[in-house]
Amino acid sequence: MTARGAEVELLQQRLAQACQTYASLDQGFLDTVAAAAEMAVASLRRPKGGVYLIGNGGSAADAQHWAAELVGRYLMEREPLNVHALTVNSSTYTALVNDYPAAEVFERQVRAHLGEGDLLIAISTSGNSDNVLRAVAAAQQCGALVVGVTGKGGGKLAPLCDLAMIAPSSDTPRIQEVHLLFGHLWCELVERACL
Repeated sequence: MTARGAEVELLQQRLAQACQTYASLDQGFLDTVAAAAEMAVASLRRPKGGVYLIGNGGSAADAQHWAAELVGRYLMEREPLNVHALTVNSSTYTALVNDYPAAEVFERQVRAHLGEGDLLIAISTSGNSDNVLRAVAAAQQCGALVVGVTGKGGGKLAPLCDLAMIAPSSDTPRIQEVHLLFGHLWCELVERACL
């Protein structure tokens, strides 16, 4: 087999794995997306209510992506929504990491910004990111609700959340692909409800 042939075979395997993971998503996945969207809409309809997203690495990119879709537009023109990724303010982020333990980087922001009835979307591929877990605890202490978006069985995160979407995989790329689908579907439902 040529080097190119081996590459194509690997890509075919990865595509098959992705298709298999998507095919395993069931009504429970759809119900979770719909429930997460309802929670976001309820928070956004409150006076000064907001949705806040956190995550590390690729999950931080998802947080920023989904916030951008709802502050801007996903598919339809509408008013901007009060949605924030707590990963984007580089001055705040670096100050917190410099002045406090790194595990507090999201916790302190949650304590600063979230209140009763707000929603925190906590994204963690493993479900075990300490800074995400601490932020979830802080959100609950201030009366916010929490949706966890995770994989690998949910880790420590899933049982702490009001609602959890657990991607049906232990493979990080497949988990992240399900997270992207979740995010796009969630954004569409939130947007449609807020027209």
